[in-house]
Amino acid sequence: MEIYSTEEQQVEALKRFWKEYGVSIIGGAALGLGGLFGWNAWQDHQQSQQEAASAAFAELMQNTSSTEQMQAAAETFRTEHNEAGYNALVDLMQARVAVDSGDLSKAETLLKDAVAKLDSSTRPLAQLRLARVQAAQEELAAAQATLAAIDNEAFAALRDELKGDLLKQQGDLEGARAAYESAMQAGGAMASPALQLKLDGLAQAS
Repeated sequence: MEIYSTEEQQVEALKRFWKEYGVSIIGGAALGLGGLFGWNAWQDHQQSQQEAASAAFAELMQNTSSTEQMQAAAETFRTEHNEAGYNALVDLMQARVAVDSGDLSKAETLLKDAVAKLDSSTRPLAQLRLARVQAAQEELAAAQATLAAIDNEAFAALRDELKGDLLKQQGDLEGARAAYESAMQAGGAMASPALQLKLDGLAQAS
């Protein structure tokens, strides 16, 4: 690196540097500031969009005047706020309404959509509901496959209890007993007081 021994040399070097690179520096700074302001504006826009989606979802949750109105409001929400997280919650809401109205096929489709959108911490909620809907349609193999895909151990007790229900429904009492016992070991008795009754019932049936 060249070392300047006098102030005059340093001043002349600065002049030459500015003449060669000054425009580029100013342009770069302008682009940098523009990018910063653009980023901040984008962040503000995202924040406002999220707040609007949150308010709209809260309103949707309160829209229980009728099934038809709730379904229409849900579709409007999807159009105006196309966000995967909220859409998954709307799937769950509409699936519940579909079950209440007896449309299990629609509920199954909605729950599969929710499963695909949710992360590993919340996906098991949709998977458990999906397995119940599949079982109600006598799709027992599909329900068992759905339960087998739940790998979040926080839901192990609920998963194994429902697995026991399915096996009992198929007449596999030994398999059901093993599943219920597994649910008990995972703390299922605390979440489901009926679990012990199910085990006792199997003992009486043996």
